[in-house]
Amino acid sequence: PAAADPRVLALAAQVTEGGEQDIPLLLLKLKGILNSASLRGEESKKIKQDIYDYDLAQYCMLVLRQDHSRLRRGWATAAQLAEILSHCCVGLEVKEDPEEFYKKFLPSAIDNLLFLGRRLQARFIRAVKDEEKQDFLRWFQTVTDAICWLFGGHIQLAGCVLQNDHFLQLLITDDVETANIIMSVLHNILRVDSSVLLQVDDETLHSVLDELVYKLSSTTNPVIGNAATKLLLLVAKFYKQLVKLLTARYKGLKGLLSKQWTGKGFDRDLGQLLDLLYLEQSNGKGEIQRQHQAACTIQALWRGFQTRKRLKKLPQAVTTLQRNFRAKREQELQHLKKQKEDEALKLQMQLQRQRAMRLFHERQLALLEIIHASQVNKYMEEMEGKSALTIQRFWRGYRARRNFHQQRQSLREYKAAVVIQRAACKFLEKRRRRRILSPWKDPKGLTDEQRLALQQKVDDYIKLHPAPQMSEEMSKELHMQAQEKLAQFLLRSRLDQRAAQRRETLLAQVNTDVELLMNAPGLAETTEKDIDVFMSRSIPVATKARQSHNTMLKYTRWPWWKKLGDEFEEDDVIPDDALNAELGTLFIGGRK
Repeated sequence: PAAADPRVLALAAQVTEGGEQDIPLLLLKLKGILNSASLRGEESKKIKQDIYDYDLAQYCMLVLRQDHSRLRRGWATAAQLAEILSHCCVGLEVKEDPEEFYKKFLPSAIDNLLFLGRRLQARFIRAVKDEEKQDFLRWFQTVTDAICWLFGGHIQLAGCVLQNDHFLQLLITDDVETANIIMSVLHNILRVDSSVLLQVDDETLHSVLDELVYKLSSTTNPVIGNAATKLLLLVAKFYKQLVKLLTARYKGLKGLLSKQWTGKGFDRDLGQLLDLLYLEQSNGKGEIQRQHQAACTIQALWRGFQTRKRLKKLPQAVTTLQRNFRAKREQELQHLKKQKEDEALKLQMQLQRQRAMRLFHERQLALLEIIHASQVNKYMEEMEGKSALTIQRFWRGYRARRNFHQQRQSLREYKAAVVIQRAACKFLEKRRRRRILSPWKDPKGLTDEQRLALQQKVDDYIKLHPAPQMSEEMSKELHMQAQEKLAQFLLRSRLDQRAAQRRETLLAQVNTDVELLMNAPGLAETTEKDIDVFMSRSIPVATKARQSHNTMLKYTRWPWWKKLGDEFEEDDVIPDDALNAELGTLFIGGRK
């Protein structure tokens, strides 16, 4: 292969060794190298190939992403580098790894150029001085020209430019100058590749058309109106199928164009666009009429078919209708009947409740008249006790039913588990019976070595823990002493037990006598029955039994508020303190 251009080699070495701020200025030398070879085609291709092979074009593309506001005349340098990059790529035919160049490098270059254009557009809009605005607008024009030059040399990049988000952001602006430049770029795209709008997705297509129509409706500037009208006319001429989209998606476009933009200096293009839109509308109306007539025919045939079908099923339908009507009427009658019964029952229950309350009050008044005033409190306590018992009975019943319903599922699960376990046990028992008994195997005995080792351990333990030596006479004497002490202890404990029983008996007898004497009447009021009480022990026992019985009855007649803590106990349980208080002094047994 031919040797590389020495100027390219020297520049590549300088870029490699230079700093980050020096690289943009060094890359500007590529403009002189390209201009020197512009007259001869082969030499120009050779130099562009060397620039690409030594990654100088990649440097130019990467520099476009930098922030040039920190460099002196940085944006002018960036615009010149964009122009240099586009001239390097146009006319370049990469033979080694062309997929890398066409699929990755060129789309990245388009993206960086559009990104640089967005930065210049933003700074142009924010600029205050006229001179500064003119500079940014000139540099923006340079970058857009570089983009047009690039996709003019590589037609496949037209769709890439149109689908890029930066391009759509550049198009969506209210600034007149930059919007006009971007619409001229879009015009060049449609001129270069007339089928590009059919290759992009529907979202991108609708976004571009929406922005063009929005510019026509939101501004009165003739420059913007002329550019947008030319673009829509170009779209309508190149893409007949998109005319239908314009008429269907933008209903008031024709009225907007004819009312707002007539007589603004581009009536020729405006008239051509309106003619295309009206022609499509007339064709669409004829097609709509044909479709409407066909739809009417289909609907008429379908309605006739459905009518004939319904006429055939009319007897069955009448029968079904009558049956449903009768069922509905019967249901309504049943509902009314049930409603009347519920109202009658409610009224009856209310009357019964009122009658019961009246009888209850009458009974209370009658009892108050009959019962002595001193017995009213006792009667009220008895009634409160009965009421409390009734409430407790209903509460216990409700609680038992609730617990039963809660435990029903666990009881069912328990029974099921029992059934499963029984079946499993039977199955295992059957298998155990069917299993063939294995012949008896003698236990494995100890070897001689194990027996000797075990005997050695036993001897060592006996040596470490020797047993105390005691003669037979000493053992017998110790046994006799233990027997004598045990006999003395048993005799002493039996005597102590008898003495304790005697003391308890005497204490019970003394308590009984004391209580009888305290309750005894005076000598002037003494009768024969009172004398019999002190003569016989059976009468005091019966008396204490009667007293304990009265105590239990009195406990059962307590008011409900005295037994609030006992609602979860059995009905027949009496507190131990009450019984001990009444039965502690009762003497049981006779006199010695």
